Amino acid sequence: MRKTEFYLASSLEKVFPCKRPKPFEGTTLSVWGGMRAAVQLVFRASDYQEGSLLQSYTVSVQGAPMPAELYLVELLPSDFPCWESAVEDENYLTHEPGLFPDLLMPLEDGRIRPVPRQYRSVWISFPVTEETRPGNYEVTVEAKPELSLTTGSGVRWEAEEGSRESVSLSFRLRVGCVKLEKQKLIHTEWFYADCLADYYKVEPLSEAHWVILERFIRQAGRRHGVNMLLTPVFTPPLDTEAGGERPTVQLVGVTRTEGKYAFDFSALERWAAVCRKSGIEYLEIAHLFTQWGAHATPKIMACVDGTVRRIFGWDVPADSSAYREFLESFLPALQAALKGMGYDREHVYFHISDEPSEEHMDSYLAAKEQVSDLLGEYPVIDALSSFSFYQKGIVKQPVPANDHIQPFLDAQVPGLWVYYCCAQGVDVPNRFYAMPSQRNRIMGVLMYLYRIKGFLHWGYNFYYTQFSRRLVNPYRMTHADYAFPSGDAYLVYPGEGGVPLTSIRAEVQSEALADIRILRTLEQKKGRYKVEEIIYGAKKEAFTFRNYPHSAEYLLSLREKLFDALEKG
Repeated sequence: MRKTEFYLASSLEKVFPCKRPKPFEGTTLSVWGGMRAAVQLVFRASDYQEGSLLQSYTVSVQGAPMPAELYLVELLPSDFPCWESAVEDENYLTHEPGLFPDLLMPLEDGRIRPVPRQYRSVWISFPVTEETRPGNYEVTVEAKPELSLTTGSGVRWEAEEGSRESVSLSFRLRVGCVKLEKQKLIHTEWFYADCLADYYKVEPLSEAHWVILERFIRQAGRRHGVNMLLTPVFTPPLDTEAGGERPTVQLVGVTRTEGKYAFDFSALERWAAVCRKSGIEYLEIAHLFTQWGAHATPKIMACVDGTVRRIFGWDVPADSSAYREFLESFLPALQAALKGMGYDREHVYFHISDEPSEEHMDSYLAAKEQVSDLLGEYPVIDALSSFSFYQKGIVKQPVPANDHIQPFLDAQVPGLWVYYCCAQGVDVPNRFYAMPSQRNRIMGVLMYLYRIKGFLHWGYNFYYTQFSRRLVNPYRMTHADYAFPSGDAYLVYPGEGGVPLTSIRAEVQSEALADIRILRTLEQKKGRYKVEEIIYGAKKEAFTFRNYPHSAEYLLSLREKLFDALEKG
């Protein structure tokens, strides 16, 4: 009798050690050029019988039109999986602390070792390129057992009967011939250059730092669908306690001599070149005022009459005439420089201040008046939840949270964006460790239905505690010191040698972005009515950001229906 169980599961399963995940019930996985498909190989050793911890298996994949990428799904700890307010929300995998599957560790040699009485999985990713030949492929995943070995003590170990045969599991991979439209959703995940310098112990903007930055930016753009990047022309005034400072990662050199400003854009030009090469179409300029009220100016370093020092920060109020004088020189020079780098005003976005609330309306408006004439026709976006900011014309392009978006939808705000973060933990989609993956992926369908222009998230690689007080080990403290439910602060992990490591959440979110492209391509061919007919099926109520399908089966089935409609219909 075989001592180890193997079967396939979908990319929407999260494989916990002590709960049997649902097998992949379909026989087909459908994909198009320029996106990825993924399945998981689930495995479990039955008991602690002698030898069970010794025997390993080598996983390989045959029949796919491209080499498959194998990742071991690693478990990460969380003792803060959700807010107390979410305990009554049943659309969680658990509300309890524990170990959660998330990190995807490259499995270079394909070798796995089943752990007795624990379910584990290998994430198998198929990177389909535009050059991949369309067609149907019979893909086989094989787990070949190790038959014998010599232990460290010299004892010869032999596999028992029943554990000597390879396991083969198959499914059909369908690669479509229709060319999907390019991603039109503007997607930003706030990128923290200072976190990378701190974590890897390198000097900010040193050559070693630039190597790491390029690797992380490339992964964000080419793999995770990020096409807008938070750009630290000066150190972003985000998640910083009043009076505190983040490490300086200022891309623009500032010199003030006898009251006159001059600027060095060479580091920004290097950043822009990396972004262009990585598929980043838009640059998102760091906020011009501090977070949660726009009361003060951001940290800006300058060489003043030969001495480098901080000239703006928490001690300088937002309405300072000195800051206005600086902006009068800086913003026109910045805009001209960016245009020369290939980023014109349609591809550069500015911010005033992040997450202002009703009580901050006056200070936000005062800050906006400092810069509105200098920004001209450049788009300005800010994450906020108060509808009155839009209603009173203070913010023309708001980015509401998905649990506060309904008034903005009812008002038919043109070009509407959406965001979610730590606070969106009840009913609405999000990507916490403790949430099912379908709650992450359904966001793509919802953004299509509501014609969302852009999606913003605050944490691509935030490896600090709340308020940026200190660095954390993101493999051990996954909640920024109990500030945010695990899975909120970062989407990728810092691997050895400055290499980013992806996650289940990042891969599933990329599937959501692909869903939008598929839906929009089908709309071009057959009209929106047909697309919505497929989305809703027999369902009678319209989906909202609080009322949407909760099952993985819905999304898996939807993908196959869309494939048939695009390729066969």
